[in-house]
Parts: sequence; C-alpha cells; structure tokens
Amino acid sequence: MPSYPRPGSRLLSLLPLLPLAPLAAPLAVLAVGAFVLSGCGAGGGLSAEQGQRKVAGRVFVVTGASSGLGRGVAVKLGGYGASVVLAARRGAVLEEVAAEVRAAGGQALVVVTDVSDPEAVRRLAEEAVERFGRIDVWVNNAGIGVIGRFEDVPVQDHVRVVDVNLKGVIYGSHAALRQFRVQGHGVLVNVGSVESRLPLPYQASYAATKHAILGLGNALRQELRLAGQTRIQVATVMPWGIDTPWWEVAGNYSGHSPRVRPMDGPEDTVDAVIHAAIWPRREVPVGWKTEGSLLAHQVMPVLVERMGADAYHGNVVSGPPAPDRVGAIYEPMEGVPTGVEGGVRARMAREDAGR
Repeated sequence: MPSYPRPGSRLLSLLPLLPLAPLAAPLAVLAVGAFVLSGCGAGGGLSAEQGQRKVAGRVFVVTGASSGLGRGVAVKLGGYGASVVLAARRGAVLEEVAAEVRAAGGQALVVVTDVSDPEAVRRLAEEAVERFGRIDVWVNNAGIGVIGRFEDVPVQDHVRVVDVNLKGVIYGSHAALRQFRVQGHGVLVNVGSVESRLPLPYQASYAATKHAILGLGNALRQELRLAGQTRIQVATVMPWGIDTPWWEVAGNYSGHSPRVRPMDGPEDTVDAVIHAAIWPRREVPVGWKTEGSLLAHQVMPVLVERMGADAYHGNVVSGPPAPDRVGAIYEPMEGVPTGVEGGVRARMAREDAGR
C-alpha cells in the first residue's frame, strides 16, 4: 500500500503564500457574484415547455450513456421528445436506458461502442445517420479514471485513460464534424472537468486528458470560425466532482476508498450539457464552486493549485483502506451501480459512521 504524507506536513510549503490567503475568500465571493449577475453559469434546467420546443425531434448521440451523466442526459432528452443514439460498452444496460428514453417520450437507438476504437465510433455515426437521417448534437461524455500516485499506477493504465478520455473524444469529434459539414449544422459538446484548468494530484492522466479536451474544443472552434462554419458550434462543459458511478469503477491504487468532498449531485451537470447543446458556449463551468475556483485560479494559480491539492490529498488519505483494483477501465465491471447517481456520498457517510 503506498504511503502518503498527512496534509499537515505539507502546510509548510504554503508559508510564502500566506499573505495572499485572505484574498482567496473574497475572490470566491466575487466569482459567485459575477456568476449570478452575468448569467455566465451553466444555465438551469429547461421547463417541460422549453424542452419540447428546443429539443423535440432533434437527434443526439450520447457516449457513455449506460450510467452516470450520460444516462441522465439521455433520459432527460427522451422526456423532451428527442431521438437519442445511446453508445457505451454494456449492451444490456443500454437497452434498459433505451426503454427509459422511450417511456419518457423519445426515440432511442442502441449502438454498443468502445470509444477507444475509431472504427466503432465511425460505425456509431453511420448507424445514427442511417436511422435518423442526421445528427444534430454529438455529446462526447464517455470517460474513465485512475486514482493513485502517478508512479504507483501501471503505465498501461495511464495509457488506457488517454485512449478513452482523449482519443475517444478525438474520434467522436472527427466523426461528428464530418457529418456536421455534410449537413451544414451541428453542435459538438465535449465533457471536460474543473480539472480542464485546475489539476489535482493522484489523477494525473485524468487531468491531462481533461486539459487536452478543452484545448481540442477551443482549437476546433477556431477552425470552424476560419472556415465560416457559423452553424457548427463546439462547447466544453466543465463540472465539479459529481456523484456518479465513476468513483465506483475507477482504477484505484491509492490504498484508500475513493472519495472527494464537497461533491455535487449529477442533476446540474445533466442540465448544463443539454443547455450547452441548445445554447453552445466556448466553456461551460458548472456551478459556483467551479466558477469560483477557476476565477481564483486565474488570479493566484500557485496558491489555488496548492490549496486544491492539499484538500484533495486530505480526501484521499481520509478514506478507509482499500486494495488495489484495475476497475472498469478495460472491461465493464459486474455488480456496480448503473444509475445516474453513484451513491458515493451515501457510501462516504457509511464509512465515516463505521469509524
């Protein structure tokens, strides 16, 4: 089991920055105020009437749709009357999601897909167009992660994270943009993270891929601008840590049960993805914690990164001991949550009560 220093032993490294620490809280308050007053947040959920008016009849491809954020987006789109193409590795679970989409009022097509396979992603696009005639929105949501000190994680696991999180987004974006150019319109929504700008320790390859996703999206926006493709848009959604099954299936070499506090529920990010599909923006931070952290990071990057790293370090070492696991990064796991919410907050409460 790896040995991690306790958080207190790291505070000495912050001493040169202590004169700036009082600015952190005011910056967070300013960030929240700017968020509220400017309307630059992710946007709230749509009313049923808005959803039907803006979404009904549109065709969405959603990767990672078998659980978590992807499942939540797919089912909510179904309730708005959308046609949803569901992509993930677990065919049986996708059929369950498809039944929910149809019961909510939408249409659904299941396409079993490993996004790390470019041919599988190409077929996904082809089957979507064959069934529905076009693709209005492509949501690159599928993602995996590995928790642990960089050198304690097998290098092949780091590579697998890149294969899914970055290459999968590249393959999906490539397929989507080719179709968008043919039909003359479309919205590409890539799901990044607060770690697209603010990296955390013990998730190095995950943070690297989320940084890259943001860079990819912004580069694509410039290419489209230069080509005069004003009806094709790209948005990157950047949520805080959210309670989905991701934590229960991530690879873990930290020696402790995966956890993070504070953690958001998935509902706001589900709404943010759909909002970005309708009103796309360059970057879509989700919630006041993300807005505040990113604004503070722009002003005091070293201090904010150190404070964030120490806070997450404290989360990691506070979890009960856990054996190493490869998780679901190569193959799906049996007996893990498949809902939208992962039950992580409830698990952490049980673990804390048990001690």
